Amino acid sequence: MKLLFLIPAFLQLTLPPAPAQQTSCYDTIIRNGIIFDGTGNAGFTADIGIVDDRIKTVGEIDADACTNHEIDAEAKAVTPGFINMLSWGANPLMADGRSMSGIKQGVTLELFGEGSSIGPLNEQMRSDRWGDNSDNHPWRTLGEGLLWMENNGVSTNIGSFVGATTVRIHEVGYDDREPTAEELQNMKNLVEEAMQEGAMGLGTSLIYAPAFYASTDELIELSKIVSQYNGMYISHIRSEGNRFVESVEELLKIGLKAGLHAEIHHLKAAGKQNWHKLDTVIDMVDEARSGGQSVTTNMYTYNAAATSLAAIFPPWTQDGGHNRWIERLSDPETRETIIQEVYTDSDEWENFYLMAGGGEGIILVGFRTEALQKYVGMTLAEVANERGSGDEVKTAIELTIEDNNRISAIYYLMSEENVRRQIQIPWMSFGSDGGTFAAEGDVLNRMVHPRAWGNFARLLGKYVRDHQLISLEEAIFRLTGLPAENLKLQKRGFLRVGYYADIVVFDPETIQDHATFDNPHQYATGVEHVLVNGVQVLENGSHTGEKPGRFIKGPGYYMEIDQQKAAYMEKVTEELQQKIKQNPGKEFRLLLVVKEGTDPATLPVNVKEVYMSNIFLLYANGRQIIKLAALDSVKSIEEDGEVTGF
Repeated sequence: MKLLFLIPAFLQLTLPPAPAQQTSCYDTIIRNGIIFDGTGNAGFTADIGIVDDRIKTVGEIDADACTNHEIDAEAKAVTPGFINMLSWGANPLMADGRSMSGIKQGVTLELFGEGSSIGPLNEQMRSDRWGDNSDNHPWRTLGEGLLWMENNGVSTNIGSFVGATTVRIHEVGYDDREPTAEELQNMKNLVEEAMQEGAMGLGTSLIYAPAFYASTDELIELSKIVSQYNGMYISHIRSEGNRFVESVEELLKIGLKAGLHAEIHHLKAAGKQNWHKLDTVIDMVDEARSGGQSVTTNMYTYNAAATSLAAIFPPWTQDGGHNRWIERLSDPETRETIIQEVYTDSDEWENFYLMAGGGEGIILVGFRTEALQKYVGMTLAEVANERGSGDEVKTAIELTIEDNNRISAIYYLMSEENVRRQIQIPWMSFGSDGGTFAAEGDVLNRMVHPRAWGNFARLLGKYVRDHQLISLEEAIFRLTGLPAENLKLQKRGFLRVGYYADIVVFDPETIQDHATFDNPHQYATGVEHVLVNGVQVLENGSHTGEKPGRFIKGPGYYMEIDQQKAAYMEKVTEELQQKIKQNPGKEFRLLLVVKEGTDPATLPVNVKEVYMSNIFLLYANGRQIIKLAALDSVKSIEEDGEVTGF
C-alpha cells in the first residue's frame, strides 16, 4: 500500500484494533422478495437488511437475525424507489407533504423544474407567486426553497432543475427581447448559484411564453454554466408538432455546444399530422448517441396532454406578462387578429387548438371563478355551444377574461400507437408531468390529468404485465437505475450495499392504475410497502404518516465540496511540509473518524487507507481540527500516534 508519508512501525502497531465480527442487527429486514436491483438484470430471490438509512445486506439473512421490523415480500417484486423525472409536486407538497398519489405508486424521488422552479425569486416574483402568503415562503434561492420543503416535512425525496424561465423572469421579466449583456451575466450567476446549491441542471419549457422568447444562444450560454458543474439540460422542447424535428435538433445542438447531457421532457409527436415524425426523431437521437453524444428522453403513459387553455394563443399575446395578455384579449381589434391566427396553421408557434383537432379535443378542467365551475369536464366545443357562441376560440378568449386566469385544460394530441412505440425505446425514462395529491378535501373539486395518480402503475400494469411491451426488469431499470445514472445521483437508484434504502415492494400481478379522465382521483393499487431513506412510509398499502424525505442534491453540490476538500488538502500539505522541516525525524499522521457507511469517494483524495470499522487514516499534518462539509462527524487531532479530540 502506498502511503503519503511513511509511519514508524511502532506507531502502526498502536492503531485501533478491528472489532470482532458480531451477529448483524437490522432496523428492517425485507425477506424472500424477488429483487430487481435497478440494473436491468433478471430478478433473484433474496433478503434485504437495512440499518438507519442504508442498505446493509442484499442476500440471505439468518432467520434469527435481530431486527426491529420485518416485511414479508414473498412472491413480490422488491425494487429501488421510482424516480419521477417530471413532477409538478412542489406546491402540492408544500400544502401536504405526504405525497399520497406518488407514494402509492412507488415514487420516492419527485423532480421539479420544467422551466419554472421555486427559486431563484426576487421580491416581485415572490409577491406574484405567493401574494399575501409570501411570509410563509421565506426563501429566495432554489436551494433555500428545497431545504425549506425538507424541513417542513415530505414523505418523498425531492430535487429540482433550476428553471430557465424563472431565471429569465428574474432579470428580463416577461418581455419578448434578448437580455442585455449584464442581464445575461446575472442569469448565468443565478444558474451557477443554483448548481452549487444542488440543482440537477437547467430545465426549460420553450413552448410557453416567456420561455419561448429565449434564443438558442441564450440557452447555450446558461447550459455552459451547468456543464461546469456536471449537470444536465432537460427540456420541454420548442415544438412537439409542426417543428418537432427542428426542435429536437435545437436540443441536440445545445447539448453538444454546451458539452452536457441533454434530455427531452415527455417526448411526443403532437397533432395527427405530426404523428409520423416520431420515427425520424428516434433515429436522430439514436444517431446522436451512436456518435457519442449523451442524450435521453422521458415520457408519460397517456395519449392526452395537460396544460393551460392559454396554450392555444400565440406567444406574442403574452409579451409583457399577464395584465398585458388580458388587455390584448379584451381589445376588439386585437382579439380578431388573435382569432384568425389560432385558426391558421403555422410553423411559427405551437398551436394547441389545431393539434387537438379543434374544441372537441380540448377538455376544460380548472377554473378559478366559481361561476365557471359548471364547465369543468366539458369540451371547449360543448361550452361554446352552451353559451350560444359559434366560435370556439372566441369562447376561449371570453372564458379567459372572465376567469382572469390561464384555465387548466386537457388536450388529446398523441396516438396510442406512438405511446407504445416510445415505451420500448431503451433510453426512455418516465415522469408524470403532474402533481402529487391526496384524494380528499378541495382536491376532489378539481379535475386533473389522471397521470398524477396512475402514470407509473399504468406502465407496470397495462404495458408491462398486460401487453408485455418490455420486461419487468427493463421497466424497473428505466424507472430507477437509468434516471439515477443520468442525474448522477449519489448512492440512489439501485439496490446495493451502502446505498440509501429507497425501496418499493409491489405485486407485479396486481399493480394497476385506476384514475381516468372522467374520474381521476383514484389511487393506484398493488404497491404494498415503500421505504424512503430507510423509513417506512407505506405499509400494507396505507400511508404511515412518516415524512423522511430529503432534498436530493445534484452533482454540482458535491463538486463544490470536492473543491473545498482540494483546497483544504493543499493547505494541509503546505503546513505539513513546513512542520516536517521544523521537526526533522518526526512523523505525523491525522486520523479521520467518519460516520458508518460513508462513501470513501467522498473523502479527500489523499486518504490512502481504509481501516476497519469505517475508520479512515489520512497521513497528513499533525494537530488539526478539520471540518469538511461532506462528512458529518468531528474529525480527530493526533500527533505521534496519540489520538485525541473525540
